[in-house]
Amino acid sequence: MIFGTNVPSFFYGASTNSDCYQETGGVESTLHWYHVGIASTFIIINGIISIWLGLHLEASLFVSSVRCVVQLTLMGLVLEDVFKADNPFIVLAMIFILVFLGANEIVLSKSKRRHSGMFISVLLSLGLSTLVIGIIGSRYALDQKEFWNPRIFIPTMGMLLGNGMSAIAVGTSYALNQFSEQKEKLELYLSFGASRWEAGRPVAVEAIRLAMLPTINSMSIIGLISIPGMMTGQIISGAPIMVAVRYQQIIMFMISASTALGVLASIIVSESHSHRLRTDRISSSKPWIFAMKDELLNILRRGMFCLWKKPKKDNLEEESLGLLSSRVET
Repeated sequence: MIFGTNVPSFFYGASTNSDCYQETGGVESTLHWYHVGIASTFIIINGIISIWLGLHLEASLFVSSVRCVVQLTLMGLVLEDVFKADNPFIVLAMIFILVFLGANEIVLSKSKRRHSGMFISVLLSLGLSTLVIGIIGSRYALDQKEFWNPRIFIPTMGMLLGNGMSAIAVGTSYALNQFSEQKEKLELYLSFGASRWEAGRPVAVEAIRLAMLPTINSMSIIGLISIPGMMTGQIISGAPIMVAVRYQQIIMFMISASTALGVLASIIVSESHSHRLRTDRISSSKPWIFAMKDELLNILRRGMFCLWKKPKKDNLEEESLGLLSSRVET
């Protein structure tokens, strides 16, 4: 048994007994917001490099830094309430929200090309692959009688989703680009009687290979060249080193499996429309629901801008009338 349901005092990064916690060598949780402020000054280094080389990344750095602080703070506040509730339905609801946001990020931000129905296919591929591996891994590999234990299941699912997002984005982007660029070659295969699987197999194989390479490379250098952040966090918090090592090994194998399943499912869906090439279903435009959302936001922005400009216009008219009246009086 690696982890039991009653063990994770060191796993959670805190101990119920401060003396025992200090004996493990953990760092006391004395970090405050001004410590975060000190660390944020390191971003100035990136800004100086950007200005010096003319990279024009200053605005992106600022926005990303603000998003990092805001998003992690909100996540921390939400996790505190979820951990206190200890309710499987709340945990699963939060996982669904994370999967939805992950699919949204893949389709809108990471993919330059999209096919019809891509959001639903990515949502199902990402959700099912991570949930299946996450549930089985939490229950048996991590030895949790209640697989939905929020302190273990949510961080584990977060790591699976993060790696699955990157892999699915790489795989689908490559596949859709090849379908567009090798249109004549694929149509030739189809004209000679090849099925969609036979014609698209080389593209699918290469897409899955490219998507899996980062995970394979990470497993090959982990512990030899790099110490992963999750393992480092556990060691800093006072967890026994070998426990952190075993947990990292389990997580890497879970990531590898969920990534492979997610990429395979998303690539199969992109090739499963018909036995002929349908490049008309590939586009660079946003899905209609997100295009509608952008249009609503633009309408709101224009409305707020008009409301903000109107008082200034009225003030200018009043000032001009006042000047005219004073001139008439003189």
